[in-house]
Amino acid sequence: MVVLAASICTKGGKAVISRQFRDMTRARIDSLLASFPKVIPTNTQHTSVETSDVRYVYQPLEDLYIVLITNKASNILQDIETLHLFARVVSDMCRASADQREIQKNAFDILEAFDEIVSLGYRESVNLMQVRNILEMESHEEKIQEIIARNKEAEAKEELKRRAKQLEMQRREQQRRAAAGGGPGGSYLGGGISGYAPVPQRYDAPSPARAASPAAPVPKTPAFKKSGMQLGGKKTTQSQLLDALGGEALLSEDMSAPATPVPTEHQTFAAIHSSQSTLPAVTPESVHVVVKESLSLELAREGGLNNLELTGDMNLQITDSALARVKLTLAEPATSFGPELQYKQHPNVGKFAANKERVIALKDPSRSFPVGQSLAVLKWRYAGKDESYVPLSINCWPTPGNDGTCDVNIEYELENEGVVLHDVVISIPLPSGSYPTVSSHSGEWALNGSSHAIDWIVGRVDADESSGTLEFSIGGDDIGAFFPVHVSFVAQGSIAGVRVASIARVDNGEEVTFSEDASVALKNFTVV
Repeated sequence: MVVLAASICTKGGKAVISRQFRDMTRARIDSLLASFPKVIPTNTQHTSVETSDVRYVYQPLEDLYIVLITNKASNILQDIETLHLFARVVSDMCRASADQREIQKNAFDILEAFDEIVSLGYRESVNLMQVRNILEMESHEEKIQEIIARNKEAEAKEELKRRAKQLEMQRREQQRRAAAGGGPGGSYLGGGISGYAPVPQRYDAPSPARAASPAAPVPKTPAFKKSGMQLGGKKTTQSQLLDALGGEALLSEDMSAPATPVPTEHQTFAAIHSSQSTLPAVTPESVHVVVKESLSLELAREGGLNNLELTGDMNLQITDSALARVKLTLAEPATSFGPELQYKQHPNVGKFAANKERVIALKDPSRSFPVGQSLAVLKWRYAGKDESYVPLSINCWPTPGNDGTCDVNIEYELENEGVVLHDVVISIPLPSGSYPTVSSHSGEWALNGSSHAIDWIVGRVDADESSGTLEFSIGGDDIGAFFPVHVSFVAQGSIAGVRVASIARVDNGEEVTFSEDASVALKNFTVV
């Protein structure tokens, strides 16, 4: 099979555009196209005609003809298949109408597409979707590098703000302790053999404070900041504070958490994005409750749950000695885990009684909680295979086609409205050597060059925006190539539904203003 030229001409034989794949002069092409309408037989449905020298394989294209000029030894069946691909490419690029004006407007792109279909007269093994991807000429690696650079700037700014706020909170705490007369003194849980041993970590002011209540409406914050760092500009108050304390203060052991490492260019996009996770901020009250959960789960692609493990703990932080004698009443969870959710209280905290309120209080009401320490008063754990406890359901549905491609539809649905998910990234692996054509999506998407996957990025998932879909098509018909799907996010709230309804004084029952910081960290979330 040898294609000498591919042309689009008028019904009078005048060339609109033409691409020669062998050495042929323009005069020769003009002569062949001019004689083409004269040899077309009338009242016939044939799509090819031969002369003494060449064969014309043609197809009407509205008021024009698309013509392949081949030698007479060429395979007519392959020529007709190639002609149909040429016609589909032209129709795809001239979406308005395939008239002469539109073709001339897109002539450069059409001729480039012709070169991708036929090379030196021989047909290349490509389809319409692959031609589209080739003509896009986008560098996915460049996009990933740009994202890495933006994230480095944003990470540096967030780290600066976090450390500055930690130093400011520590300064206020020291002033508050000095004003209170040097600490809580002989608290029942202050230490010693019979005292309540504090958890290993030191009580520093929590890292950028979060929402006072998980149920409170939270303004949406963009995952990436649009503006970069401004060098040499006017220093902010936080920057002046850091300068005044000096560089050694940043390395002090009083820091409650080490610095988050700046992502390198070899990190995957999903890992970089998850490192940017920031939950909404709030200033902690004198009575502050920190609820932290850790989740690990594995879903099956056909549906169902392979395993789920949830652990959590509640820490109580009191900074005012006048509020050290309190009791905490827990709210009823929206989702009941039943007896499978195991609670464990500290020995000096009263056990939960059956069919009664869940109250966290000291066994001896005359004693008080320690001040200035973070105390783990409650822990819980769940391990099982009940699918109703999955916070976010993922449905990935690849559908192979008859042309060697696959249409993939993936969707998510928030199942637990008691949590708000931030920085959600769903990573779908792709067949080797193929790139997707995305037809519709919610959120954003980007190609991950290091793992050859498409990362679907959703900034926030809550009860108001609880679902989304992504649809794309790609070369390859192996369904297993799209698994395992990896999911990453951080959540505000509690999957187990453990949250404080109220805090009151033990002596007079007066309710106390408190703040609550509830978050969920994801260890592993895969669909296999």
